[in-house]
Amino acid sequence: MNELDLLREWDADAPPLTDAVRTRVRFRLFQAMQAPTAPLSAAPTAIGRRPLLRIAVAAVAAAAVTATVVVAQNTGTSPHTQTVSAATVLRTAAAEERSHEMPIAPRDDQFIYTKEIIEETPVGGGRSRTYVDESWNSVDGSKKSYVSELGHTQWVPPDQPGQRIWPPRRWSQLKQLPTHPGRLPIALRDLVGKPDYGRPVTADEWPFVQFYLSGLLRQAVLPKGLRPAAFEALATVPGVKVLPGRTDAGGRPGIGIQYIGPPGTPWADGGRVLVFDAKSYQYLGMRDQRSAGGKTYEQWSYVAVDAVVDRVMQRP
Repeated sequence: MNELDLLREWDADAPPLTDAVRTRVRFRLFQAMQAPTAPLSAAPTAIGRRPLLRIAVAAVAAAAVTATVVVAQNTGTSPHTQTVSAATVLRTAAAEERSHEMPIAPRDDQFIYTKEIIEETPVGGGRSRTYVDESWNSVDGSKKSYVSELGHTQWVPPDQPGQRIWPPRRWSQLKQLPTHPGRLPIALRDLVGKPDYGRPVTADEWPFVQFYLSGLLRQAVLPKGLRPAAFEALATVPGVKVLPGRTDAGGRPGIGIQYIGPPGTPWADGGRVLVFDAKSYQYLGMRDQRSAGGKTYEQWSYVAVDAVVDRVMQRP
């Protein structure tokens, strides 16, 4: 029996949760994830939250569907315009991913290595700063991981019995997620319980579905077909704004996608912006803001390298 089945069967004799209760529980989970993290000198139980928080809060970055924007393109002769929808961007990004993805099968005793570049500039002017964050995360959570965030490094203890994070670190759990873009949102909605593929996702469930989908996309390495499925599933989520004229850190032209949630949700004011190449729609990275010490910083981040390695501090 696998771990997701165990989770689904936990307290199986209890009456099922209503849609309203599910919504309240998910909202409280998001609030807990948004709570301030402890300093690096805190106890191990607090230290272990930072990687989860880093991955989880990025989930407000992207989603959805019918909104369009007129994008000016220079063909070398004269500019022309083309109407581009979020669905087109995300589905083309999925096709790009499928054409380039390299199937891997990491062992439980290995580590996922990531090298993330983060560039920050104070709002209103000031000196920019670049961080190079290298991390080694245990594939199955049974070993200590070594992670870096904005230059701060720390050891993260192994997963505790019953501990759950999103997205899962265990490769066996990721492999169980469906790679069909129509089934993936339902499987994520029904993480605790058997997926009911006969019941469509409701309006109040979509914000949290995009939260889980976007969290998956923050995972550096995924089983074959899962990342493109997540892109395509995001293309079905209501509530997206397409932002033309975006660029990556190198100045390459891009198109931004930002999720705007319904009033009363944590995403009502919008979230981070995913940036895609203006021509190929290949994913380039993320633009965001953060506040610290009374200052606000514009932030650009992207994963430069990801790989599977045998030990901490080993680089591909």
